[in-house]
Amino acid sequence: MDKTKIKKNYLKKIQKLVNLNKHYYDLSKPLVDDKEYDQIKKEILLLEAKHDFLHSEESPSKKVGFKPSKNFKKVQHKVPMLSLSNAFDEKDLINYEKKIINFLNEKSSYEIEYSAEPKIDGISASLTYKRGEFAMGLSRGDGKEGEDITQNLRTINDIPKNILAKDFPTEIDIRGEIFIQNKDFEKLKDKFANPRNAASGSLRQKNPDDTKKIPLKFIAYTYGYVNEMKIKKQDEYLRKLSEWGFKINPFNKTIKGIKNLMINYSEIEKNRNEINFDIDGIVYKINSFDLQKRLGNVANSPRWAIAHKFSANNGVSTILNIDIQIGRTGALTPVAKIKPINIGGVVVSNATLHNEDEIIRKDIRVSDVVVVERAGDVIPHIIEVDLKKRKKDSQKYVFPTKCPSCGSETIKEYNLTTKKKDAVRRCSSEGYDCEKMAIEKIKHFVSKEAFNIDGFGKKIVENFWDLKMIRLPQDIFNLDFKKIEEMDGWGKQSVANLRYSIEEKKNISFERFIYSLGIRHIGFENAKLISKTLKKAENFINLSKDKKINELLNIDGIGETQINSLKKFFLNQTNLKVVNSLQKILKINNAIENKKDGILSNKTFMFTGKLQGISRAEAKSLIEKNSGTIVSNVSKKLDYLIIGEKPTKRKVETAKELKIKILKQAEWFNLLNKTS
Repeated sequence: MDKTKIKKNYLKKIQKLVNLNKHYYDLSKPLVDDKEYDQIKKEILLLEAKHDFLHSEESPSKKVGFKPSKNFKKVQHKVPMLSLSNAFDEKDLINYEKKIINFLNEKSSYEIEYSAEPKIDGISASLTYKRGEFAMGLSRGDGKEGEDITQNLRTINDIPKNILAKDFPTEIDIRGEIFIQNKDFEKLKDKFANPRNAASGSLRQKNPDDTKKIPLKFIAYTYGYVNEMKIKKQDEYLRKLSEWGFKINPFNKTIKGIKNLMINYSEIEKNRNEINFDIDGIVYKINSFDLQKRLGNVANSPRWAIAHKFSANNGVSTILNIDIQIGRTGALTPVAKIKPINIGGVVVSNATLHNEDEIIRKDIRVSDVVVVERAGDVIPHIIEVDLKKRKKDSQKYVFPTKCPSCGSETIKEYNLTTKKKDAVRRCSSEGYDCEKMAIEKIKHFVSKEAFNIDGFGKKIVENFWDLKMIRLPQDIFNLDFKKIEEMDGWGKQSVANLRYSIEEKKNISFERFIYSLGIRHIGFENAKLISKTLKKAENFINLSKDKKINELLNIDGIGETQINSLKKFFLNQTNLKVVNSLQKILKINNAIENKKDGILSNKTFMFTGKLQGISRAEAKSLIEKNSGTIVSNVSKKLDYLIIGEKPTKRKVETAKELKIKILKQAEWFNLLNKTS
């Protein structure tokens, strides 16, 4: 088939997808089921992967999900709507509880009380009440800001419009789930693919009168911002919600002990099909609000809650081939290419094999018949091989000792912490010498947490690499836009948009700059620590010249692993070329200073010995919240050494020699209380 016919076929599929999206999102009248819709998207993506000249702004490779409707204004959530981390089995729950107990610095016998709440598969919403009146309703959106869907939410009978209770907070965001009961969905299944889509489509109607026709329900389960609420526990809060006129989940329970959580989980999963609304797991929340406050959040999820997803979906398939993917740090990841199978409504054609040791342990081979598991958002993986169906001429898979990309030796590094060799085998190339590593490094460079260049996704990186337009990160800022404009799938406007996005990102924060370089073991949090210490980009760039890399060991959270990684990075001439070139092109902003108004502002602290009643992690968190700084070495820069039980003698003696103030734990608490 020639280019013209291929392009015509591609554009025809794009147009079909646009039409399906219009009916699905704007008209809430899907023309096809989910399986057929996914198949069309897959066909488009396969065509793009096969032919570099195929591009469209309407492609699923450029549009993820759908744009927030122009019919609704965006509003910032006062308190972000965070996502939940997931657990899939009893082992995950045991590990989760151990982490909580360690953080709280309690004994292993400490018993945690949970609020166990079945997780409804619906649409999250946040309802703001002021002086008892329903004032505004927002969708979840991206977690930080949502769409104002107040008028549509007012049509839902389950949502109280006025609350007269005297103990109702003066202002509160009541959060919960919008859903459609299974019995009601039976009347709507010709219009919507499933109950969740029905709820989503109904809430996004332009006219609230149209939303009113759909039997939407609302179940409340938590809160965001709140003013003047004296409730101390989640189960008490749920009871109050019911008293205030909100519907709550009838299957909520307060439970102690992992064994009892598992019994409840098994009972609900067994009877799942008898419940009149879709649930996809159980959410466990630490029942005490005081403990929730102490535990706080990790990245985008609360530390005090976890979602226990129902059993994963399995399928049986055949391994067609084993491909080796190479990441930006050189890690070789084996991926099984399997005969496509439908697992839980999703077509699966790839399954991760994790690493060389996993292949050896399970004796996985090409042509094997295998059981594939897909659990929640986890990448599909192979559980076991059906040895009875193994072919007689089957041969063991030999993991490559040479990098499939550049031919360099592949190595397993010795881990100083575990005193063992790493499970992951890596390409021994440095910098941008390995093509596959270089491509992944550039993908990382433009990623969301790094430069976040709008419209410059993974597909564009691969395409520009194949066309030899980029080889190093600085090439992005020197692209030939006239040449791009002449390429298939590009026009004046799309090129102008790309140019603007790139220019806009020439101004970047110091921490993002460090993170964007993709230095192994230097994640975003480490990049922040380094930037706050060095303050200016030139100090980072001069690290190797001034031979001051070892001084970073004084940063709490930076250890020898990170230091060795930085040394290795700066020894590579290509890396130095990248850093120096970017410094000339970019405006790298100085690190933002810590807040000056905290009670421990401009003071540095270090801990030694075991603390009582509080974990080291929580103690550090307390200092940072009050604008203090944690260091990991005793030096003249240290203001206070806080000692617990059995402190390190050397640290105490050094602190005395340097005349550093030494505080016992109780004295430190007094310091906090005096200054607050």
